[in-house]
Amino acid sequence: MILFPAIDLKEGQCVRLIQGDMARATVFNSDPVDQALSFEQQGFEYLHVVDLDGAFAGAPRNRQAVEDILRTLTIPVQLGGGVRDMRTLAGWLDKGISRVIIGTAAVNDPSFVKEAARLYPGKVAVGIDARDGMVAVDGWARTTKMSALELGRNFQDVGVAAIIYTDIARDGVLMGLNIESTLALAHAVSIPVIASGGLASLRDIERILQRDCAKLAGAITGRALYDGRLDPVEALTLIRQAQSKSEVHDA
Repeated sequence: MILFPAIDLKEGQCVRLIQGDMARATVFNSDPVDQALSFEQQGFEYLHVVDLDGAFAGAPRNRQAVEDILRTLTIPVQLGGGVRDMRTLAGWLDKGISRVIIGTAAVNDPSFVKEAARLYPGKVAVGIDARDGMVAVDGWARTTKMSALELGRNFQDVGVAAIIYTDIARDGVLMGLNIESTLALAHAVSIPVIASGGLASLRDIERILQRDCAKLAGAITGRALYDGRLDPVEALTLIRQAQSKSEVHDA
């Protein structure tokens, strides 16, 4: 189980939104590299980055900030926001992104996802952002008539490395992860699922380490880290202890 700290980029700064609303952005750090380094030094092993401006524009808008992060960090980085074509995806992989997340294009152009997963095995993830169970696109500005489960099933057995499932209603408001909906998706597909949206405290970490959540590949945390509600050392220690117990049990 991987815990991903999140950096959401808006106009070159680290922000957190409330339920995806760009008008309700709080700046937590004006220096994304400083924030990324802090997460690495705290012991996180994988970073989650979203180009928020890119998600709305349909093309990268925080390229410099992402490239600066990549030049500085040694841990892998997964990136989403504004990836709508193969050229953009390949460009990010060439720059050193470990895994590219496709969101809006997964709805509008599923063949792109399938071809990308074929060309770049293990490097392509799908971002499923849901509002009341229905997929939202274009930076969450538009809600489609497609369910999260339907979209996830579209990419069975095509080589997608992971699905990042975000409950928009919970994102940025510290309500706790939507375990029920996330597990429903995880049981509906064979693709590893990462939970996102609402992680609020150590209690959420304890919850996703319970046996019924064993199918989940990880979780993303944002505002709880920035607000100090989630202690990174405590969270990562808890995860490592659970993994050690699991390894002993399996042996």
